[in-house]
Amino acid sequence: MKPIIRIATALALTLGLTVGAVAQAASISGEVKKIDEGAGKITLKHGPAKSLGMDEPMTMVYRVKDPAMLKQVKVGDKVTFEAEEAASGYTVTSMQKAK
Repeated sequence: MKPIIRIATALALTLGLTVGAVAQAASISGEVKKIDEGAGKITLKHGPAKSLGMDEPMTMVYRVKDPAMLKQVKVGDKVTFEAEEAASGYTVTSMQKAK
């Protein structure tokens, strides 16, 4: 019985580390350059965004999934964010100030 528990524990730890690594890889570091609350858009200067297929740093305009995100940041803030690509363009799905 003990070997089964050890194997199950090792598997759980491995899966937990893998999920954490994937979540961390999806986060993109950037800096807020412009906020357009009326249009629900934010301009971010960011490093490579592997989750979006962007290998080079760039500055881009993104839509935001929730306009309330725009009230939590100001121009010049360092942020980490996640985004997804849709037919209408790229959309920030979550964002927080960098620590």
